[in-house]
Amino acid sequence: MDIGAVDHVEFYVGDAQQSAFYLCTGFGFRVCGQAGPENGQADHRSLLLRQGGTEIVLTSALTPDHPAAAYVAQHGDGVANIAFEVSDAAKAFALAVERGATAVEEPVVHSQDGTEVVTASVLGFGDVAHRFVQRSGDRDQFLPGVMDIFAADPDEGEQLLSIVDHAAICLPAGQLRSTVAFYEKVFGFSQIFEEFIEVGSQAMDSKVVQSPSGKVTFTLIEPVTDREPGQIDTFLARHGGAGVQHLALLCDDIVSTVETLGNRGVAFLQTPGSYYDQLQERFVRSNLLVEDLRRTNVLIDEDHWGQVFQIFTQSQHVRKTFFWEVIDRHGARTFGSGNIKALYEAVAREKITSSP
Repeated sequence: MDIGAVDHVEFYVGDAQQSAFYLCTGFGFRVCGQAGPENGQADHRSLLLRQGGTEIVLTSALTPDHPAAAYVAQHGDGVANIAFEVSDAAKAFALAVERGATAVEEPVVHSQDGTEVVTASVLGFGDVAHRFVQRSGDRDQFLPGVMDIFAADPDEGEQLLSIVDHAAICLPAGQLRSTVAFYEKVFGFSQIFEEFIEVGSQAMDSKVVQSPSGKVTFTLIEPVTDREPGQIDTFLARHGGAGVQHLALLCDDIVSTVETLGNRGVAFLQTPGSYYDQLQERFVRSNLLVEDLRRTNVLIDEDHWGQVFQIFTQSQHVRKTFFWEVIDRHGARTFGSGNIKALYEAVAREKITSSP
């Protein structure tokens, strides 16, 4: 199927302009294009945001019959489409349907001034679709004839974030294995990692699938039903079914990036001090200064290939569902699952030491 990288991620949101304001002021994205009634898109408004190699589309329904209206009513703001770069969108679409995927949008050709983009979509998990995108000509035009692109901003600002490292996806109990099999059969992904994670009286099962290019990675997670309900159960209940819990954006210097984003108003989860007190017991050494990690609340984990540093934002959504991750890889290929248990234990220690 020749899937390359993530072409873009589309969110369905109640207010595209309000969502764009948060991503631009906090994370440093720039609004680069718009689609709406002004250019013939009467039923919705979409804003194109860019930073580094990441492109985000924010779409709000303007009429009740646009798909974003039903999505937001059921799930709240969230990821509706994770688009894949492909060399032949029509072929990829035909193969996906032949292999069992549900068609969402038949192939459509968008062309203008020598630029051509072919798109087609199939359903992935839950209500989240995958759009195949085939591009030729001016990449900056994004979707010719549909999206009006603004003049380039002479001051792009500091490019703190580069690409989508992975998407974390919550699935209802019992759907993990079938979802892995679906991505293997339909899209040619491979399972590259799995882990059963126990956190006190809670537990979750996780498997990671990745495209042959290595540029599209999904961490799939389901709750374990014979344990106490946990964060995955909470997400599924509030979101109303399977969905993207968070997107991880890659950076080169997580300490500096987190400090900058924090100064711009991005709120991150706080880490108990005892987490850092125990780092010497978990790791021989850290590639980054522990004092810097403690000051910025950045987490560290390690695998056979190296270390990974990560931090999660507080959710800005009314339902407290979707959030962002900032990640910095120092050779590590896994996803910081060791931090789940370490954080749980740190919180428990903090409760004990603070008890009268």
